[in-house]
Amino acid sequence: MTHSPAAAAPRVGVLVVAYNAASTLVHTLDRLPEAFRASVDHVLLADDASQDDTYAIGMAYKDTSDLPLTVVRHEKNLGYGGNQKAGYRWAIGHGLDVVVLLHGDGQYAPEVIEDLVRPLTEGRADAVFGSRMMVRGQALKGGMPLYKFVGNRILSTFQNAMTGADLSEWHSGYRAYRVDALADLALDTYSDGFDFDTEIILGLLDAGKHVAEVPIPTYYGDEICYVNGMAYARDVARDVLRHRARRMGFGAQGTAEAYALKPSPHSSHGRILGWLASSAPGTVLDVGCSDGAFGALVRAEGHRVVGVDLVKHDGVGDRLDDFVEADLEGGLPEDAGTGYDHVVAADVLEHVTRPEVLLRDIAARLAPGGEVLVSVPNFGHWYPRGRTALGLFDYDSRGPLDRGHVRFFTRRSFEKLVRDCGLRIVERDVVGVPVDVLDRGRAGDRRVDVARAVGSVDRAAVRGWPTLFGYQLLYRLEPA
Repeated sequence: MTHSPAAAAPRVGVLVVAYNAASTLVHTLDRLPEAFRASVDHVLLADDASQDDTYAIGMAYKDTSDLPLTVVRHEKNLGYGGNQKAGYRWAIGHGLDVVVLLHGDGQYAPEVIEDLVRPLTEGRADAVFGSRMMVRGQALKGGMPLYKFVGNRILSTFQNAMTGADLSEWHSGYRAYRVDALADLALDTYSDGFDFDTEIILGLLDAGKHVAEVPIPTYYGDEICYVNGMAYARDVARDVLRHRARRMGFGAQGTAEAYALKPSPHSSHGRILGWLASSAPGTVLDVGCSDGAFGALVRAEGHRVVGVDLVKHDGVGDRLDDFVEADLEGGLPEDAGTGYDHVVAADVLEHVTRPEVLLRDIAARLAPGGEVLVSVPNFGHWYPRGRTALGLFDYDSRGPLDRGHVRFFTRRSFEKLVRDCGLRIVERDVVGVPVDVLDRGRAGDRRVDVARAVGSVDRAAVRGWPTLFGYQLLYRLEPA
């Protein structure tokens, strides 16, 4: 009878970040539990160009201790985040499975380091954070100053609300990571400052990693704090807001495989769907159908739907009655057919360099009495208008400044295009910012309670000044 070899124990390392920690370093390392000291694969002490004897004390400890210790001194101060980046590159390069971040000033209890490691070695998490807030009242009893406690709670609550996470604390520096999870993050793009800890959480959330928390004791002694509290709060708030905006599609340069369906009745998709739902079942050509999610809703209203798009997304054939893969730059392909009761061009014309060619071709595919349903972004909306006025024009991954847009329309310019193409306007409408995008910023299941209020205010503004607050322009068109 043969036995398969036992799986090798995970290789666990510790990154000790230290700056002017000469008075606390030895005591911090001595507090590591004996069982952990015997099993740890390696410890890297990273002295970030200290102005005291931190490096010399670390070297002396290495010579007299059984701890598998490597001591490095950065000739130039890399910053709190920069020091971690260098340490994590070391962990990845040395093939470790788990790395624990430990501060050399002793603020975080080495005695509980195994509590952070255990969920990782047991495969229950990709990252584990030690939290001083999990046990009610413990942080203040441990000596955390009241102003820091209040600031911690305010910032953590704000960060959870903006990301959809549910962490009891975002600001603990006691952390452990699976090294393969770190390898999946763009660490070199993160801050070198103290907000690095926030950026790494955002990266983990974006990558879909599982983050766990364990309670840790709070200790505040006579260590020197190098964090400027107000600057730190500003930086982490900025990081979270940028992250949220990027997930919503503003200011980002990422790619989106398919346009997100906006099902709200106050969105362009919702309004066009309402027009189609009020019509007798017929044939619909969905130009620029993306993944077919919108077309599937149209089919549910009893229409037969044919989709056309440049890319055939997974599942589009199952959602629609037929699909034609084609580049719309030169107009509609012959395979798309003719005689449609409705042709939908939702957020399409702004993506082609000659929208007049495509719009005339669309009109030619109508059956007698047929109509064209169109939506285009409003370049006169306050967001692109303000960006341009301030000299900050740039492309986003969604919205009026989508990087795929090659033509921009105001209400006046688009209605001139309609007339030039031999069409007349049967009905016009305008919608505000789709509040659905507020949910794009969430990484978890927490709802954004402000969405309803924001939507109500925005819709009121649209009614009052549609050319400034209208996010998208919608039209029902027929041949003139």
